[in-house]
Amino acid sequence: MNYEVKEIGGREEHTTNNRMELRAAIEALRFASSLNAKRLTLYADSSYLINGITKWIHGWQKNGWKTKAKGDVENRDLWEKLVDLAGNKNIEWKRIGGHAGVSGNERCDEIATSFADGEKPKLYNGPLSGYPNKKILDFSSDEKYLKDKTAARGRTRAAAYSYVSLVDGIVQTHKTWVECERRVKGVKGAKYKKVLTLAEEQETVNQFTPIPCV
Repeated sequence: MNYEVKEIGGREEHTTNNRMELRAAIEALRFASSLNAKRLTLYADSSYLINGITKWIHGWQKNGWKTKAKGDVENRDLWEKLVDLAGNKNIEWKRIGGHAGVSGNERCDEIATSFADGEKPKLYNGPLSGYPNKKILDFSSDEKYLKDKTAARGRTRAAAYSYVSLVDGIVQTHKTWVECERRVKGVKGAKYKKVLTLAEEQETVNQFTPIPCV
């Protein structure tokens, strides 16, 4: 089968993450409608979108677009558009992990971030065989990515042995982050690192120490 890949994206001023997650699904379904697609699978890392369209939407409509707390449903205008576009299609809604190393999701995040920053990313439109991301159809999480992420999170939470800083070619060690921050904050070219052991402190000092010119 000859698959095609078409990347789409955009931006809005004065919006929210939830509205943009809904807009992404709406634009995807609009594109699917242009292809006369009646059966499709939509992947998203947004619990708000997936839970809303598969669970909450039924109660909202039944209650006149009111929540259980009797408040107005937020983003009703977009939910109504989404329901309208999904109405005549057989859609399987699947949630995938966000920032979990899922190749296609990482690409979507890259496109969204570029638009949010006011940039215009180059969007691919062509055969799958020519698409740079060869894992685009692999929706599993990257175990190495998750392991590295977990390790980084654990390091962030671990108690520091010390902090090493480099300012104007001079290396110093600090027992507290307050001392280190005071030295490096606002200084152009300053470097610093949190270390967890004496051995790591010495290794970092050696890395930071400028090599003298002979």
